[in-house]
Amino acid sequence: MVSGIADLGAEAILLAGAGRAILLQLAEPGVGRGVAEHSTFTDRPINRLKGTLTYVYAVVYGTDEQVKEVRRRVNRAHAPVRRAADDESPGYKAYDAGLQLWVAATLYDTALTIIEKIYGPLDDESADAMYRDYAKLGTALQLPGHMWPEDRAAFGRYWDGKMRALRADENAVRFGRGLLYPKRAALWYLAIMPFARFLTAGLLPDQLRQDFGLAWSHRHERRFNRTFKILAVTYPKLPQGIRHWFKDYCLNQLDISSRRAVTA
Repeated sequence: MVSGIADLGAEAILLAGAGRAILLQLAEPGVGRGVAEHSTFTDRPINRLKGTLTYVYAVVYGTDEQVKEVRRRVNRAHAPVRRAADDESPGYKAYDAGLQLWVAATLYDTALTIIEKIYGPLDDESADAMYRDYAKLGTALQLPGHMWPEDRAAFGRYWDGKMRALRADENAVRFGRGLLYPKRAALWYLAIMPFARFLTAGLLPDQLRQDFGLAWSHRHERRFNRTFKILAVTYPKLPQGIRHWFKDYCLNQLDISSRRAVTA
């Protein structure tokens, strides 16, 4: 039996779902408007991915000091991301609890999706433990604890309701495609993007695939299913040091950065 995010959240295979989580977040209009007016993450996609995962790793695995540091970073980044409602915009703010709930929800649902494709369906005890642990991602910031759906059934109702109405608007499509088709990035990043786009397309619902202009067919579907069948056999056999390398790297870099800030 596998129990909770403490056993699963460090798996590097979760990087396969990074594109899905980000595009789902962008498709929420409030998130999309904030990104459109305040973010340059299409110019620095690796930094955004690393920052998000460093936050996840610190909340789950980190010391009290590491958690304080990532909260400080996120709050500092969120502070200017706000706009009052006016004739041109219904407004938004990064501290909005509903938006923070959605971001945490996309991280949870994406992680669960990837884990179950690799390890198979979780038993109830493991799934409940993972669900409770993921609530920390929102409540470590400004999300009130009572806003996280009380159990997996309640989360399913929340998720299904959001997904039925979710459509990628012009902001989401522009920034999403900027992420998927970067103009400036390291050569290694450009090299892996075709495969990353393929995985992202396969993990998205059909409506969002269409919204973001991601081609999909029965041939793509067969290839996608074969890919995860192969990963489900090979990935769990890798040494833990390889499977957890990105978590260890991010936390180590967080410590280095914190020490520099103290001595500066």
